[in-house]
Amino acid sequence: MTSLGGRLRERRLDAAPTRAQSIAFGASGFPTQLMAQTFSAFVVYFYVSQLAVPAAWVAVAMIAHGILNAVLNPVVGALSDRIRTPWGRRIPWIGLGIVPLVVAFALVWMPPELPVAGLIAWFLIVVAVYDIAFVVVVLNVSALFPEIFRTTDERARGNVPRQIFAILGIVLGTAGAPLLYDTIGWPGMALVLGGVCLVLLVWSFLGGMIERRVPEDAATATAPMRFRDQVTYTFRNRAFVPYVLGSLFVQTAIAVILAAIPFYVRYSLGAADGEGSLLLGAIFVTAIPSILLWSAVVRRTSPRTALLWSVAVFGVAVLGYLAPSNVLGAALVGVAVGVGVGGLLQLLEVMLAQIIDADAVRTGHRREGAYFGVNGFVVRGSVVLQAVVAAWVLTASGFDAALGDAQPDSVDGGIRLMLAVIPLAFTALAWLCFFLYPIRTRDL
Repeated sequence: MTSLGGRLRERRLDAAPTRAQSIAFGASGFPTQLMAQTFSAFVVYFYVSQLAVPAAWVAVAMIAHGILNAVLNPVVGALSDRIRTPWGRRIPWIGLGIVPLVVAFALVWMPPELPVAGLIAWFLIVVAVYDIAFVVVVLNVSALFPEIFRTTDERARGNVPRQIFAILGIVLGTAGAPLLYDTIGWPGMALVLGGVCLVLLVWSFLGGMIERRVPEDAATATAPMRFRDQVTYTFRNRAFVPYVLGSLFVQTAIAVILAAIPFYVRYSLGAADGEGSLLLGAIFVTAIPSILLWSAVVRRTSPRTALLWSVAVFGVAVLGYLAPSNVLGAALVGVAVGVGVGGLLQLLEVMLAQIIDADAVRTGHRREGAYFGVNGFVVRGSVVLQAVVAAWVLTASGFDAALGDAQPDSVDGGIRLMLAVIPLAFTALAWLCFFLYPIRTRDL
């Protein structure tokens, strides 16, 4: 009987992936987004509110988490490109990282009885393991995308299930987690979500994560590129620089919108805090069918043209948040915003895959890991920009949490500025970057 390792070693992709393989590969989007959204949305609340860890210490730990995550991306990406094994370049990383990732995610929500100092140490250690495993798994899964799907048509179709699964993971991570921890407690939530993530990751790993066969002469003809050369060639790529800056601006616009919505609901619309889920739901539910729309657009045009249109739709739509006076009106604006968001989710990785193809022609190396790693490092800056924007707008508008709902009128204007005008400015910068993107064709 052939061992699992032997079957994985012999498995290679020689043609376009089947529909079943595309769906299985796409299923990885659900658990990774589920874990990421649950962590980002609730970990501070859990440790500060439920475990009584001082907020300042949690803030320091989260800064350390952000720095570690950012640094890991280019390092893991470069290592993944360099290492060759009988099982391929990406598969061993993913296979070895799945279990530590899921276990570390669950342990974040299951600390033992410890004093405050012990809880901080637990948080730092467990989150460090979670960060390392998350980057190892997610970056290598992303690096497989341009390899499994080789043309714009294949990538447009192949990215559809992955992004739909990702949106479902985002929704469950933000809306389903509270229902679980209210019903079965935080450890119960951790076990249920961890179990779901493990099952889907294993299915995706066994059914959809397949590397292409590389001829022996091609595999040995060139030595792996040094790390310094990896970075140098990446930033000398005339297509990558406008792409990564545009991606940073787009991600910042989305991050600012997500941060502003809770303030908008309470202080601009005068609604209950829970109504914010309707605005978020309008965006993400609409994004699912719009992914299919943008998949068709990019197959008939090019990644650059389709992305320019989706960025334009997104930028025009967010201006609609200036007008509504009630939740229903804001939710209708969210439907229009969701159409643009669906395009961004669908097209950004398709364009990055095209950049990697062009780099392979120029350098003779397939460097998916390096590009996804550097992109992940740069895009982490959106978290910093979002925090700066929120702090500046709220302070300048006179927001004072001690006043409760009795905020000055300037706060409403400031919040609408943060939700509509500032994202539009970042979106305009992104559109300019993508306009300067030099690859105008669909395939090289």
